[in-house]
Amino acid sequence: MAEKFDHLEEHLEKFVENIRQLGIIVSDFQPSSQAGLNQKLCLCVCLSPRNFIVTGLQDIDKCRQQLHDITVPLEVFEYIDQGRNPQLYTKECLERALAKNEQVKGKIDTMKKFKSLLIQELSKVFPEDMAKYRSIRGEDHPPS
Repeated sequence: MAEKFDHLEEHLEKFVENIRQLGIIVSDFQPSSQAGLNQKLCLCVCLSPRNFIVTGLQDIDKCRQQLHDITVPLEVFEYIDQGRNPQLYTKECLERALAKNEQVKGKIDTMKKFKSLLIQELSKVFPEDMAKYRSIRGEDHPPS
């Protein structure tokens, strides 16, 4: 699976670099340098049989087809849009899960203590009924 991502990353980096170079050429454009621009554009276009932008997008699309079963939570894109590291999303999800896990564990422990105290108190008030309850549950001795 990692090689599929590596392949996509390679194509994306190549595409971004080509677009960056084209942006530099266009941003520094002077009417007197039209011949130089044409030459550089021709080099970019002539490196592949079709326009390098179209070819780059087609290569990326081929990679997309290999990764069609991957889903990315929308929150990750929100992190990216906010200029935050998307790995922080994973970290924060794990931290929230850990906190929720500890919270649920505390509730479970509290309920176990409550059950134990309830059985203890009920055994004092209803000893015969609680003996029947313990025999049904397969418990031989009353809880202490």
